[in-house]
Formats: sequence, structure tokens, C-alpha cells
Amino acid sequence: MARKAKKGANREIRVQADQETKEISSGRSKLDGRSFLYVGGRDCQVAHLRQIASNFGAELIHHDGGLREAVSRIDTLLPSVDCVFCPIDCISHDACLRVKTGCKKFSKAFIPLRNGSKSSLERALQTMNERDNSR
Repeated sequence: MARKAKKGANREIRVQADQETKEISSGRSKLDGRSFLYVGGRDCQVAHLRQIASNFGAELIHHDGGLREAVSRIDTLLPSVDCVFCPIDCISHDACLRVKTGCKKFSKAFIPLRNGSKSSLERALQTMNERDNSR
């Protein structure tokens, strides 16, 4: 009997996940119209990261963290975004410090990501979306 209950619970979780995916793709995401700054990461993943944000109805602006772009440009981007993501494994200390102090100055949310993977950003956006939906 316990085995059947577990199968039913797994099915319920899959159905709930499918419904959340449909809500996001149908434009009912609470992140619709929001913009996020992603500082650092890997250049080869930027298009994928933008697509993930787009799936939530959000815009992703990328700054490379000072590799080719001036770190001072972060200050000009911060006022126009809702929050900032930083993968802590793929960002310079200077860029991270600049982002953190800028987020305090402009009262923006600062969300450090465990790493620069696509799934890390997707989990963060999913968490934000769920948190906003519960309000």
C-alpha cells in the first residue's frame, strides 16, 4: 500500500510541475515584464540564460564582470533592473563588490548564485516566481 501512495504522490508532483510550466509559458508568470542583471558567468551561455529568463516573461541583461566591459558600467545598469544575479564561481571580486554596493545604494535585490550553470539561474527564477505567486 505504501508503494501505491508513493506512486500517486509522484504523479501529483509531476502534474503540479506541468501546470507551473504551462503557467509560465502562457504568460501568467509573476516575473512578466521584470528585468534582471546577470553579472559574470560564461559568455557561451548568455543566449541560453536569456532564453530561460524569457520563458518566465523576464528580460535578462548581461554584463561580463569586467572582462571586456568596464566594471563602472554596472553602475549605469543597476537603476533600470529589478534585481541582480551573480554566479559566485564566475565573477571577479571587484565586479562582485561593485554589484553588492550598488544594490545597496539603489535598493535592488542581490542574488548570489552557487555557480554559472543554466539550472542555477532557472532555480532562482522559479523560486522568485513561486514566492511572488504565494503573495
